[in-house]
Amino acid sequence: MSKHFNLKRVTLTSKKNWWMVELDDDEENANGPYPSASYLEESLSKGNEYHRDRGDQTPRLLHRQSTYESTPHASNPIYSPPTNPGSIFSFPTPTSYSAPPNPTQSLAPIASGSASELFKCIVKKPNVVQLEINGEMQSNARDVTTQFLAELRVYTTVARHRNICAFLGSLENVGMVLEYLDGRTLYDVIREESDALTRAKKVDFHNQLLDGLTHLHSYGLSHGDLSLLNIQVMHASDTIKLFDFGRSVSADSVYASPDDDSDERPPSPPPPTPSRVSRFATPKTPTIPLPPAYAPRKTERIYPGTRPFSAPEILRGECQDARLADAYSFGMILVCLDRCTLVDVKPWDQRKDILPKGFLDGLDVFGDRCTEYLRRFDQGRRRLSKADMMDPDVSMTS
Repeated sequence: MSKHFNLKRVTLTSKKNWWMVELDDDEENANGPYPSASYLEESLSKGNEYHRDRGDQTPRLLHRQSTYESTPHASNPIYSPPTNPGSIFSFPTPTSYSAPPNPTQSLAPIASGSASELFKCIVKKPNVVQLEINGEMQSNARDVTTQFLAELRVYTTVARHRNICAFLGSLENVGMVLEYLDGRTLYDVIREESDALTRAKKVDFHNQLLDGLTHLHSYGLSHGDLSLLNIQVMHASDTIKLFDFGRSVSADSVYASPDDDSDERPPSPPPPTPSRVSRFATPKTPTIPLPPAYAPRKTERIYPGTRPFSAPEILRGECQDARLADAYSFGMILVCLDRCTLVDVKPWDQRKDILPKGFLDGLDVFGDRCTEYLRRFDQGRRRLSKADMMDPDVSMTS
């Protein structure tokens, strides 16, 4: 007779058909760190894949399936997502999400006619996944909405830049329209084209990345998930393009951990006490500017990005400066670029700001910079600055 297992929490990610299942503490302790075969058979359908991060003692069950459907049983409750990602682009599309002036001015048409030009582009639309667990429907709708709003904030705030994917506007009831990036990721370049990465090319990539990131940071926004997979290298010109800003946060916000369920904000100051006036006089309400220290600040959850590029303070839920966290990610990318290989750090070491022995040895191009970018955030980590552009002809590490 099979034993019933209680689920402690279910978290759906924005990746299609992936989710995390957390067992109840009692059941976990009683049955060891791994779920039993009967639990896997009874809880989910065939095709499950169990994954456990070595640095995390919490069991995780990741599940993939080709399609998903709402449950056909009429007795099950109807699920209403707390937020609807589709409403972002519902009619009428907000003016702030519409196309910028002359959006295709920096793009080359793929074909031209007597009355029109054709451009290749990317349409990015929300994708909501729903899953029934123990009679309750779970959804990634809130996370999808958060990521789309974060990305739209970047594209509608930051001025055009050659190293940032161009925003072409939004389609009503569909999604956002972005520049088509005809290239390959920096991950593919390092893995497959390492022989072509001369010192001059590495420095060129460094300068382009630094230029794009500092441009983004100048608007008080972070990237949030900077990695080799979110950097595109164009085929024709080797131009770097930053994209995927769904984890971007504002520097003016208060950061909360993803596990923090409270939406508390810093308390607002009490209203000023009005002075005594005659009841026959016409009262005047003075306009008192709010002191900057008491100005209300938005609370944003800050999520870990792709390991090993995610900053340790984000992994620990202690991030105080998201742009400084981008600098750590930038340092990890430079290590990969300098070595012309992919690197990794054990997750339990990275959370403690510990790098493997010899990790920074032999970096001929970016050695000193990587050392400063990968420091603890509260122990002098180097900030990103355009003044740190490098001269490709200089053979010494700056």
